[in-house]
Amino acid sequence: MVANIIQWLDERLGLVAIYDTVLDRKVPKVNWFFTLGSTSAFLFALQAITGIFLSVYYVPSPDKAYDSIQYIMNGVAFGWLIRGIHHWGASLMVIIVFAHMLRTFSFAAYKYPRELTWISGVVLLLCTLGMGFTGYLLPWNQRAYWATTVGTEIPGTTPFIGSWITSIMRGGTDLSAVTLARFFAVHIWFLPAIIGALIGLHIYMVIRLGIAGIPDKED
Repeated sequence: MVANIIQWLDERLGLVAIYDTVLDRKVPKVNWFFTLGSTSAFLFALQAITGIFLSVYYVPSPDKAYDSIQYIMNGVAFGWLIRGIHHWGASLMVIIVFAHMLRTFSFAAYKYPRELTWISGVVLLLCTLGMGFTGYLLPWNQRAYWATTVGTEIPGTTPFIGSWITSIMRGGTDLSAVTLARFFAVHIWFLPAIIGALIGLHIYMVIRLGIAGIPDKED
């Protein structure tokens, strides 16, 4: 019966062809460094799942943000575990994505015909850093407040448009409820959507062009 269901679905969705193209394909000789990309994708999915659970209880308001975090940690069943995974997973994701980019650069996998794959990876790294920066403010404690204050002042040193960039990031001259709401929206909507689209493009390019193997002496 299971075989009949699989055959019925395959006739309409082409599951076997998808499997052969995506998973059952030849790859060059590789090592464990080549698993950093799939590890990054797994960590993004983990961050998305834990973030959805956290958003059920988190309140993006200066009056209630900190208290909602404390409630998640102390009042929600396994809330401490979900937040811990989300918190440390964010740091681990930055490290793994950076290591993946370093491996790609060291093995010269950014060269023709994989330039677009490299560019999408660079943008993914920047978006990952943006996720960490916007998420850091959400607990709305003293450390998050002043770290974000310093972080949003850095673009203000840009000639001519620096003050405008800082004002856009903060939603005003100082950190306020608007800043928290803006960072929350960017953290859970804008950046995840961009990252999801870029991961799709990145994986498509890897499938289409294949994996660049370990370069030999001639390369």
